Amino acid sequence: MKRFTLALVLAMVFGCVAIASAATEVKMTGDARIHGTFFAKQNYTGWNTNANRTMDEFAIWQRFRLRTDFIANEGLKFRFGIRANNTPWGNGTYTVDNPAVAIDVYQAYLQFKWPGTDVEFSIGMQDWGLPISSEALMNGNPVFGGSRSAAAIVTIPVAEQFKIIAGYTRLLDTNRDMDPTTTQVPDEFDAFVLALPITLDGFKATPWGMMAVAGRNANYATGAGNAGATLASNLFSAGTALAPAGLSNAQNVFWWVGGSFAVTALDPFKFYADVIYGTGNNSDRGKSKRGGFWFDVAAEYTGLDILTPQLTFWWSTGEDSSTRNGSERMPTVMGYWGPSTSFLFDSSQAYTRGYMGVNPVGSWGLVFSLNKISFIQDLTHRLTFTYARGTNSSVALRNARALWGNGNYVQMGRDLTQNEYVVAINFDHQYNIYENLAAIVEAGWSHGDFENSVWTRRVANMAKNGDAFKVAFGLQYRF
Repeated sequence: MKRFTLALVLAMVFGCVAIASAATEVKMTGDARIHGTFFAKQNYTGWNTNANRTMDEFAIWQRFRLRTDFIANEGLKFRFGIRANNTPWGNGTYTVDNPAVAIDVYQAYLQFKWPGTDVEFSIGMQDWGLPISSEALMNGNPVFGGSRSAAAIVTIPVAEQFKIIAGYTRLLDTNRDMDPTTTQVPDEFDAFVLALPITLDGFKATPWGMMAVAGRNANYATGAGNAGATLASNLFSAGTALAPAGLSNAQNVFWWVGGSFAVTALDPFKFYADVIYGTGNNSDRGKSKRGGFWFDVAAEYTGLDILTPQLTFWWSTGEDSSTRNGSERMPTVMGYWGPSTSFLFDSSQAYTRGYMGVNPVGSWGLVFSLNKISFIQDLTHRLTFTYARGTNSSVALRNARALWGNGNYVQMGRDLTQNEYVVAINFDHQYNIYENLAAIVEAGWSHGDFENSVWTRRVANMAKNGDAFKVAFGLQYRF
């Protein structure tokens, strides 16, 4: 039955392509990845986030994504994307002789221009993110970036140098269209976005803002970004769990304002910066408030043929010693920020399951990278060094762990105190066998120093008994 269901799904997709091709242009793109990963001491312990299960050190992972564009004309198209998501051999989809069906839709959106204008609408499940100064260097905005959601976005060109981008997204609707009681249940999490990109010769600035309305009964336990993180740990304060537990308001407002800046007038020297302030739950109990500040600055030199040096610094506010006055960390939704594909962050590594998952919010640090190293045609390398230290009070993280449990709100190695640091080096390589087929090797090492009094002696000592180390090798095919 499972095989029949899988065959039916594929038949429907390719059947739609055949029918649509008579009236529209159909283009397909995608990628396939197969790689083996040896990863010792994940989470700096070799255990899961709750420190009650042991992780296997070696697994072979496989992922496939197919994106189909149905193009009626230059101003109208529909994108449909399906995937068999990242799963290890021997499990789920890749189980011998009895594979589980694991194809899901991850993109489905309509994109069109209003007739006679350049005003563009993009409506549906789509990849989007808040502005960041350099996607190539930083990967994504730390509040929401490098991800996707169901959204309606309109782009209005005002002049050659200026446009308006506005959008609405429904991030959660836990009970769908039918609440479980005869009274309305606040189970939605909605956000409204405005960005104003200004582009001049050698300079780009994008002021932006986002406001979200968070219903008390939405399921914020869903995963979000960094290893073990959830929307609850990203949005709310640890004090939300203090008696009386939970939120008093049915709905609370969160808002963020920021600016992204890129200076390329001094090319080949290029400079970038991002500044963000975010806050939420301000009309709720004092223990449930959360608000903080975050910024990054970066520079790169692109004038060399054989490599591109890059340097990034970031800093953000951290928790003070009181849990009852709320949180001093900036709230986030789902961000994949990470400079120069650092091993510490989930930042578009070629192979997933191959990073340490450090939270850039509540920490500061620097990243130095020699990127795009190339001495031989079709062979490139990247060498990146990262240092990160926390800005959180030890007392705050110890209290948060006691209130929420191990790994449920804060986690050793992901959330750092002022007395803790982590360092990492990754050395990555890519050889293009063909134009669309690459052999990729990723290697990473990380060492952390953590407080026994915050994470318990058992967990902290496990981290001292050897460092985290990863080697991954595989193939990536793009078409």
